[in-house]
Amino acid sequence: MPVRPLRALPTDVKAQELRDRCAAFASDVVIFCRKLRSKPEARNIAEQLSDSATAIPANYRAACRARSRREFISKLAIAVEEADETVGWLELVVRSGTWGEREVDPLLTESREIAAILTASRRTAERNNPDRPRRHPSIKFPN
Repeated sequence: MPVRPLRALPTDVKAQELRDRCAAFASDVVIFCRKLRSKPEARNIAEQLSDSATAIPANYRAACRARSRREFISKLAIAVEEADETVGWLELVVRSGTWGEREVDPLLTESREIAAILTASRRTAERNNPDRPRRHPSIKFPN
């Protein structure tokens, strides 16, 4: 799976490219889950994996159509959670020996990259949110 950089593009183009990338990833996972369901011990994992992977593009699309910055951040946070859950299920598939690492590795790499992109987007949106609580400079918070 070739990975195209998302830098130096106008915001609306980046958003569309990420929507397409998330949808393509979800499609690849659905196809993989069809094979995974052939093993009785993996049926539950296949269902969970399919659910979390297909929730990523759905929630990212919802974030892109948000009516407010607050709603955007909220929907993006859900997409981040689903991406992280997908990483966890794919890691379990490999760790349990349910499926070979060679076939799962491209999906795992893509899920980690999507999770990282969505996490960075959420952090940027939170940092740029004018409604977020500001720390008072004289108050020291532990790191």
